[in-house]
Amino acid sequence: MTDLESSKNGKHHEQQHHHHHHNNNDIVESEPLTWRFWRKQRYIVVMMAFFGFFNVYSLRVNLSVAIVAMTENRTVVDSAGNVSYEQDFPWDSKQKGLILSSFFYGYILTQFLGGYIGTRIGGNLVFGCGIGTTAILTLLTPLAAKHSLEMFLAVRIIEGVFEGVTFPGIHAVWARWSPPLERSRMASIAFAGNYAGTVIAMPSSGLLAARYGWESVFYVFGTIGCIWYVSWLLIVRAGPELDRFCSKEECDYIQKTIGYVGTKHIKHPWKSIFTSMAFYAIMASHFSENWGFYTLLTQLPSFLKDTLNFELGKTGFLSAVPYLAMGILLAISGYLADWLQVKGIWTTTQVRRNFNCGAFLAQTVFMMLTAYLLDPTWSVVCLTIAVGLGAFAWSGFAVNHLDIAPQHASVLMGIGNTFATIPGIVSPLLTGYVVVNQTSDEWRIIFFISAGIYLVGCVIYWFYCSGELQEWAKTPEQKAREAEEKQLQLTQTPGTGGIVNDGAELKE
Repeated sequence: MTDLESSKNGKHHEQQHHHHHHNNNDIVESEPLTWRFWRKQRYIVVMMAFFGFFNVYSLRVNLSVAIVAMTENRTVVDSAGNVSYEQDFPWDSKQKGLILSSFFYGYILTQFLGGYIGTRIGGNLVFGCGIGTTAILTLLTPLAAKHSLEMFLAVRIIEGVFEGVTFPGIHAVWARWSPPLERSRMASIAFAGNYAGTVIAMPSSGLLAARYGWESVFYVFGTIGCIWYVSWLLIVRAGPELDRFCSKEECDYIQKTIGYVGTKHIKHPWKSIFTSMAFYAIMASHFSENWGFYTLLTQLPSFLKDTLNFELGKTGFLSAVPYLAMGILLAISGYLADWLQVKGIWTTTQVRRNFNCGAFLAQTVFMMLTAYLLDPTWSVVCLTIAVGLGAFAWSGFAVNHLDIAPQHASVLMGIGNTFATIPGIVSPLLTGYVVVNQTSDEWRIIFFISAGIYLVGCVIYWFYCSGELQEWAKTPEQKAREAEEKQLQLTQTPGTGGIVNDGAELKE
């Protein structure tokens, strides 16, 4: 933020700017950040979180591909030459919709809890246990499916319960590990793990199912998850001050730039949180992004196979292409978002707003195009662009909690993600009811709904988002420091009745 801009934005911002500047940007590490990320412990945490999210999504996505193999009709020719058809599980489209959405019934329950426990016992434990338990349950999935549909649904719901704590848990980790000017970068590199997981899990699930049977899908990814869990517990701690690999200098740097040293007993100002428009803007965006995302995540393999007639092996690969685009663009968008702030080209608010709304507008357009074209090549191209550009939205709303209220971020993420999980439940069920005969007109309706929801999210976020630390989220120390700095400025500015002003400021 340049001084010119801050004078435009009025006195209030100028003071905030000075306070912010004085706090964060003057503190410099003696060894600056380079591509040798392993020399900074916080980037080891980022890499471990990346692989954590890799597991979160590979454990979630494998079912979308496996279910195609679990329910496909196979032609069986017996010794007498009679042809018959068999399938492992005779589920219809509505049952499949129920199975694909069952995960989210559990997932929605523990979002808030994850954020709350994360601030209490440390986000690292919450994040680790969430993924570790999901991995163990994935290993048990084939047994459950063969037992009964009910048992299968129960296991998926419990997986959701444990995976629900992962996003709020990681926000509790960032609240203590990420310096403000590295926030977009650190969070988006970690979130890119979601898409890396999707990109690798979708095609490899298709290959595993085709070659070794659908059970292998669950065994392979479950095992990878368990290995990660053990490593995470050994390497990552809740905050830099607890990490023996984190140098004293790096620890001081992180804590000074964040501007608060982790207090365990954070009192959350509930009334302010639930009356904050900046927070509602984040929630609306999160809901919109997830609607488009979950619709495609759960339905894309079926859409490609049934409407565009791709075979199973190819379906996995093509379904993964949009997420590959998103994973690559996430790293770019996170870096770009930080760079624009560091260079003072855009304020934090402008970065969040422009990235988020730009992405949503583009997604609206490309979803509409997908609906109109329904051509094998062009549909995949449009969907790839629509999903890929979502990366810029993640550098908007997904990091925004940390701007407006860093020490409440994990709870805000918990509340927001609870609301943003509704699409995961509603969208597969809706698709199951709308797309009965797999006609292109039915799919068109699904894409139009997604486009409309993106547009609404875009409008709400544009008017109400903020990148500033909210008044209700300031610690007493921060408020005291601001009052001091205002006092200082007033004494330096001739011709203002310092004392009167200061009294009025403090009262406000």
